[in-house]
Amino acid sequence: MQSPADRPRLTVVSPFLDKRHGTERCVAEQIERLSEIYEIHLYSERVQDVDLRNIKWHRVPMPPGPHLLRYVGWFLANHALRWRDRYFRALVPDVVYSPGVNCLDADVICVHIVFGEFSEQVHEAFKLARSPLKTWPVIVHRRLYYWLIESLERHVYRNERVFLAAVSQKTARAVVKYCGRKGTVKVVYDGLDLQQFNPSRREAMRLAARATLALPDDAVVVLLIGNDWKTKGLPCLLEAASRLRLHGPRLRLLVVGHDTASPYQETIRCFDMSGQVTFLPLRSDVEFYYAAADVYAGPSRDDSFAMPPAEAMACGLPAITTRMAGVSEIITHGEDGLILEDPDDAQTLSEWLGRLATDVDWRNRMGAAAARTAEQYTWEQNALQMRSLFDRAIIARDTA
Repeated sequence: MQSPADRPRLTVVSPFLDKRHGTERCVAEQIERLSEIYEIHLYSERVQDVDLRNIKWHRVPMPPGPHLLRYVGWFLANHALRWRDRYFRALVPDVVYSPGVNCLDADVICVHIVFGEFSEQVHEAFKLARSPLKTWPVIVHRRLYYWLIESLERHVYRNERVFLAAVSQKTARAVVKYCGRKGTVKVVYDGLDLQQFNPSRREAMRLAARATLALPDDAVVVLLIGNDWKTKGLPCLLEAASRLRLHGPRLRLLVVGHDTASPYQETIRCFDMSGQVTFLPLRSDVEFYYAAADVYAGPSRDDSFAMPPAEAMACGLPAITTRMAGVSEIITHGEDGLILEDPDDAQTLSEWLGRLATDVDWRNRMGAAAARTAEQYTWEQNALQMRSLFDRAIIARDTA
């Protein structure tokens, strides 16, 4: 470990950090692993689940109120606090790192979502003419918020002095398309904790997990994890499973995450699947759900990357995703996973689920290959790739 005096100073700017949200977990895993290489100063409103022994946390207050005002308040506050620390405490950074647009002076940014692309996808929901009068304040607020973020993205991301990383080729292309970036965007895929997610651990937990969830021994369990079940492809998955109900294997669906089940209950009743679908909350030991499952199926309509399919692969489960999810870029179709070209193709999804349920050898071979692929994507590798960008940014600053 380098002495504090020898370490470059890395300033990290993020509204909050924990290991329960995708973007925030990624940053947390990175800085924990790089805290012996850099003198890290974290500017954040709140921090949970992060080892701060070698990291200096500077709490940035975030004002109450609507999300737009909170973001603007946070944006101004982190700039003011860092300016004070620079000029009155001599905390001059060698490199400033931000996940997304959290400041105007970042040297390195990792892009997890492009709001220009996202707002285009949800444009229909923002049409005032079709909305009740009482929803107008919410819609106007969201439009203003997205307009602000999109404007900042175009301003910051097109600056070729900023070193940009993206969590997938899909996201890198969106940066070019929506933000006018002409310089290089390095792709740095998310990592995996292979001590938490691996086939041996899944097998050791399997019997207890299935007993806790009261799953029959002969049930073939299909798992979906996410916080926006419509975007994650639950309607397509329900339709696909319903096609197997009368003539196929005994499928059970576990749907895990923070969302509302009520919009799907009528569909489940219409498909006569009331005893086959279980909605469950997220838990810190999410590997419990992978242990109970036989297949992971996430026919996502859009995902910059999508961690659950990758975690499932690391556990030795065959994973089904779509071309609309960045995680598909690490999968070889038919070898270590399956990729739907159309996220609404319930017929093909049903055929794949039916074969995975009945062809145990195929399922096991694909699961084993998935685990081998997942071994290539660790948080250590992710942190090393980000370190290369930090070091390049430091050199660029020194030679400017």
